[in-house]
This record gives sequence, structure tokens and C-alpha cells, in this order.
Amino acid sequence: MIKRSLKQIAEMIPAKDVIISFADTIISGVCIDSRKIEKGNLFIPFKGEHADGHKYVEESIRKGAAAALWQKDVPNPPLHLPIVIVENCLVALQELARSYRKQLAVKVVGITGSNGKTTTKDMTAGILSTQYKVLKTEGNYNNHIGLPLTVLGLNEDTEIAVLEMGMSGRGEIEFLTNLACPDAVVITNIGESHLLDLGSREGIAEAKLEILQGLKDGGLAVLHGDEPLLMERIQEHKGNIQLKTFGRNVTNDLYPTEIKQLENGNRFRINMSETAFELPVLGTHNILNALASMLIANYFSIPFEKMNEGLASIQLTNMRMELVEGKQGEKIINDAYNASPTSMMAAIELVSNLQGYGRKILVLGDMLELGPQEEQYHQQIGEALNDEKVDLLFTYGTLGMHIANKARMVLGQERVFAFTEKEALIQELRQHVDHQTLVLIKASRGMKLEEIVTALQVN
Repeated sequence: MIKRSLKQIAEMIPAKDVIISFADTIISGVCIDSRKIEKGNLFIPFKGEHADGHKYVEESIRKGAAAALWQKDVPNPPLHLPIVIVENCLVALQELARSYRKQLAVKVVGITGSNGKTTTKDMTAGILSTQYKVLKTEGNYNNHIGLPLTVLGLNEDTEIAVLEMGMSGRGEIEFLTNLACPDAVVITNIGESHLLDLGSREGIAEAKLEILQGLKDGGLAVLHGDEPLLMERIQEHKGNIQLKTFGRNVTNDLYPTEIKQLENGNRFRINMSETAFELPVLGTHNILNALASMLIANYFSIPFEKMNEGLASIQLTNMRMELVEGKQGEKIINDAYNASPTSMMAAIELVSNLQGYGRKILVLGDMLELGPQEEQYHQQIGEALNDEKVDLLFTYGTLGMHIANKARMVLGQERVFAFTEKEALIQELRQHVDHQTLVLIKASRGMKLEEIVTALQVN
């Protein structure tokens, strides 16, 4: 993590003022939550509509913070304490991270995409960790606050940082990539997430391609080569970059030549190695995420033959194709972190093809931020179900009703249950599970379907 004197901090931001008597005070790491202060931290208070972190500056220093920032327009700064006065605390956080990034020798990998970016981040970090000291974005720290915090968490001897870059609108990826200055970038795919804000898949593609604007001269861009929206638009991004593609088609630089779905993951081979790779992650679509990670690792001189070691030790972020067991012995695929039509269809395909279960149940909730065609996207999910591969469907939410209505035409009335009350869904679901049951639980983050997973595990 960052370790600098207050004088250096003030120069890096740059700041309006620093109390001279505290100029040599050393800070170790930054924190934006006064409840999580660690000894030596620089506390950065944010001023919002409903709360003002400046109220907790003195308390944070009493708890062990070495110093704090103070926004210029907030009255009564505690000048008897080690504070640095800045124009805007959020901008100061971002500029501090930008300056710190420039001072480090670390290599940076930036990852974005509509689906799979977190899984790809985890896979990339796992493989790179076999040879390098790596830090990756934790949790959902992938925005204009989280990414600077991740950068400021880098140690001086970190060799590679794997940074996830999220967005909801145009210009956000551009800001993040210009802050991080990546040496290599990945765009996992173009899906339907953020249609509400961006209007079309074309708009989403253009927003994701913003990641190239911060890519260092001569750096590597890894793209999903089966996606025409990316391959058409990459030609418009002139500059000295290297391009590698991955996908299912043999026209890509890296593609799978053999895939076998296992009970807890996949085994696959690729066109560039004789090695059989074991991926302990459910879903054949995750093989594509692995291919993107493998291209990045190979760029950093890790041979394909060594990558099994990294794949075997992958630590995935929670609620992404996470296989857990319920109280009655049922197997639950917890994929409740997020959902789009593309990722939901992939998850359903996975469940449909898994063997060895007496009953398969889908629990699907609303997919959010899909724009004017949201009802149609949900209807398409219901229409696509296979009555021979899915036994029961439970839906949750008002948009989920559209999945249920179309699914009844495929599965029949008696095999479809639609709910707008979560507790009622849980009570009914419990009546249909046993030790031979497989349950998929998936929806957009706002639906909080992980509560259903927890309920099945404890009762």
C-alpha cells in the first residue's frame, strides 16, 4: 500500500495546504470508511447529500489514522490535527492514485466487458500468480472510487495489478483506463447490460472500447473475436497496439479444440498447446474467460504448459457459479451476483447439460437495466427453456413474470411458479428439493437472490 509523507501526498494531489508541523507525518494506506480505519491510514472523508465524512475526521485520527484530507468548502477544519486541505476529496483520491501509479514499476492489466469480467479477473490473477507478485481488484471495487483505492493498495514490489473496470455510461471506462495506464487490456464480450443507459449493443461496444484509450503504446489488447461489434470497431482505433483474439471459432488466435464438461468444472484443450487443461469453474462459457486470461499470461511470458497450476488455484469472487449444498443435500449453483440475457442463457445451458441429478430447478429473477425491450428479453428466456432438461421453474419479481408466462407454454402450468414475495418462493421451493436436486439461482444484483441460497442452507 502507499507509504508517503504528508508533504509528498500534498505534492501528488496537488493539495491546497498542509499543516507545516505535520509535513513529515508518514501515512500507510488510505481508508474512506471511519469504521475500518487501520493504524497509519490516511482517512479520506466524502461529503454527500445525506452524510458528511468530515464529521469523523477527529474520531478516525483517535482510532489510529495518521492523517486526513479536508475539503476546502467544509468549514472549521481542525488545524491542530494532521490534515491536508484539498479542493475536492474524491478528486484528490483519484489524483493521488494517478500519481502513485506513475511512480510504480508495476505492470497493469485492465479488464472490462458486459459479462465475465470479474471471473476473468480472478482467472488472470490466478495464472499470473504462479510467476509474479499480483494484486487484483477485490469485490466490486471497479468504479471511480474502487479502482483508485485498489491502486493505492499496491505495494512498491507488486509486479502485476489486475484491475477490473466497470461502467454504467459513456466516459467511465475512459476515465478508469487513463488513471490505470494498463499495459494489457481485455474485453470479455458485449452483452445487453446497460442498454437502459447506452441504448444499443453498438453503444455498449463503443463504451467498452474506451479501455484502449489508456493502453500504453505497444500494449496488448485481447478481444472476443467472435463478436462482430468489437472486431469491426477495433479497426477504428488506430495506434501502436498488439491485438490477440479468443473465441470458439478457429479464426481466433486462441480457441478450444476439445471441451468436456465435468461435475465441478471443465476439461479442455486449445489450439496452441498439447496440454489438457482443468478448469474448476462451472459453465463452458467460462472456458472463453479462461482463454482471455491465458492470452494475457502468455503475453507476460508464462508458457501455456504451466497454466494448469494457476487454473487449479483460482479463487473466484462469491456468487459467481458458486456450487454449494443446501440443508436437504440439494446442490445449489449460486450465480446471484448479476444477470443479463446472455449470462442467464449460458447458466441455463449449463444446468440443462449437467448429468446425474434427479430433478433440475431454475430460480430466475429480474434482469435489470435492459431498457425499453426488457419485457421481450425476459420472454425470450422463458421461450428458450427445454422441457426435457428442466423440471421446474421458479421466478421472482415483476419482470420475472414475463419469463414465467412464456415458460408455461413450454413446461406447462404445473411446472412453473411465479412469485413477487421472496419468502413465499422459499417456502414453496423447499417442498421440491432433496439430495438429488440441482438448483440454479440467478438474477440481477438488485434482486438479492443470495437470500434464497442462505434460506436453503439454514432451514
